[in-house]
Amino acid sequence: MANFSIGLSGLDAAQKALDVIGNNVANAATEGYHRQRVDFSPAYSTQQGSVLLGGGVDIEGVTRMIDTLLEQEILRQQSAMEQVSQEFGTLRTIENTLGELSTEDGGLNATIDRFFNSLQDLSAHPTETIWQNQIVSDAKAMAGQFRTMGEFLAALETQIGLETENIIDSVNTLVGQIAELNDRIETIEMVEGQANNMRDQRDRSISDLSELIGIQTISRNYGVVDVSVGGAPLVIGASAYELESGLDENGDLGISITGTFNYATDVQGGKIGGLLSLKNDLVSDIHDDLDSLAAAIIQQINQYHVQGVGSQGSFTALTGWRNASGDLTDFSNVTAGSIFVRVANTATGAITRTEITVDPDNPADNDSLSDIATALSAITGLTASVNSSNQLTITAATGYKYDFLPAVPGAPKAADISFSGSSDPTVSASGIYAGGSNDTLTFTVSGAGDVGVDDLTVTVTDGASNTIAIINIGSGYAAGDLIDIGGTGIKIALSTGDLVDGDSFSIDVFADTDTSGVLAAVGINTFFSGADALNMAVSEDISADPTRVAVALGAEMVDNTNAVRMADVRDAAVADLGGLTCGEYYRQLVTDIGRQLSLKQMRQENLEAMVLSLANQQAETSGVDINNEAAQLLIFEQMFQAMAKYMNTISASVASIMELL
Repeated sequence: MANFSIGLSGLDAAQKALDVIGNNVANAATEGYHRQRVDFSPAYSTQQGSVLLGGGVDIEGVTRMIDTLLEQEILRQQSAMEQVSQEFGTLRTIENTLGELSTEDGGLNATIDRFFNSLQDLSAHPTETIWQNQIVSDAKAMAGQFRTMGEFLAALETQIGLETENIIDSVNTLVGQIAELNDRIETIEMVEGQANNMRDQRDRSISDLSELIGIQTISRNYGVVDVSVGGAPLVIGASAYELESGLDENGDLGISITGTFNYATDVQGGKIGGLLSLKNDLVSDIHDDLDSLAAAIIQQINQYHVQGVGSQGSFTALTGWRNASGDLTDFSNVTAGSIFVRVANTATGAITRTEITVDPDNPADNDSLSDIATALSAITGLTASVNSSNQLTITAATGYKYDFLPAVPGAPKAADISFSGSSDPTVSASGIYAGGSNDTLTFTVSGAGDVGVDDLTVTVTDGASNTIAIINIGSGYAAGDLIDIGGTGIKIALSTGDLVDGDSFSIDVFADTDTSGVLAAVGINTFFSGADALNMAVSEDISADPTRVAVALGAEMVDNTNAVRMADVRDAAVADLGGLTCGEYYRQLVTDIGRQLSLKQMRQENLEAMVLSLANQQAETSGVDINNEAAQLLIFEQMFQAMAKYMNTISASVASIMELL
């Protein structure tokens, strides 16, 4: 009978509605749960004569109250927030380790300042032991700070790699759960069942996954959701594909589908996106900047130190550090140039300077350490060798010493003197050349007659024929007196004798006795060892004997010129540091970290506010309001009671009719 069908459909509808309301209330505090609603429609109507009679109520289904676009935006912003949070936390750890923004007296910057201050003090007291010990102590403190920072950053990069592996394990677990739930949902809904609670579980897993890595989702039939990362599929229906982490050919950290080894390094979103960004860019850049600063200080100090000598004077033996290769093309700081070696015969006092040409790209011009050792061994009084660890050793024979001082020779070489008078004067030279590059100064006589008596002048020109000075050596000049060659740091003196117009002599002057960079590159007479922050240290020879600190460049070996040059490195613009001084570069490094922290914090706060706003919108659409559910509960309770009364009434009417019959 239609009346009973209507009543039964109403009872069933009310019961289903009460079940759904009960489920909503039970899950009011369940994270990721979406409120559900029963959808009703009028049942099939029948025509009886001119009257259209209703057929009760049909249950269309149970609908999850969900805004798909809103959910997608939540996933996207949530993923971005987790990435920024990961980056911000790690950068803050680095800032705290640097310790520069919280204290003015500690940290690397302070030790760099103390090192250069000690060099200045040493330049004022170049032969005093207390200042020699002080510079070694402060250099060790600075190198120790660099190593500490280098070790911290290296450990941090390692930890980032390990943390990435751990998070990928969690990703793979979630991917498996999503695929399994996809399978169960599809199985139920293909036979017109409802799997709303399972959908919530699956979507919660997707939300958890988005916190770990940036994902893209595609909805398909029967409630299935496919998930991909950077275009690579993670979940397709019931199939799951696991991820793995690794390094690409450039050494950057990336992720890949397990077994494909096609590592993507630019994945954005989630904690993994933050870790990849930190490893490949943020932390890596800070580490590179710190290494660049350490390398610049090492290189700048060493390139001066190798040319000088300490209070012990010239050397009898020097050994460089171990090298991975003996081929000079493998040394980044070695270029085509020359090494100028001074050898002194300690018995006679005779000094010779020998040039060794170097060209890493030309086998004919000493392109290996072995070639250089051979060239050094060809110099009278020296032997040199290279061992299996590619260490260069230079040893002086008994009665000889050597160095690489740029000191001006005491007199021009005979081949460089062209005098045509009847009694040639003797020329002596001294000083330390103040020019920026090696050169040859030529002295040309104007006039004729006796030195110190007649009208004689000398015009001094450089290798480019530029006139540097015109000096008087005639009347008014006392033969044998030293004459300053304006601004060059060179002094000359001429004894008595006669000269003819056009007579000349020349003197080689040196600003750099190792234009190739070989000595500093292989560790011969260097102040520092190492090449970056992680292995920077004071050379063993200097550490063991502070009197080896090379303060002097002059032939007498008692000056402070080299100490001054090394102290001036603090204020020198360094090309490898972008034209900045060491102090400016470090301050820029610290400032950049602070700026990035500020930007990351601002970004994090904005994302947190955005996610909160989206969560509030989600709660309005999908959240369970207990008060509303209670009101609905009353409605359907009354509906159930009314339908029961309706059924009783129909039953009583039928019974009355049956009694009449």
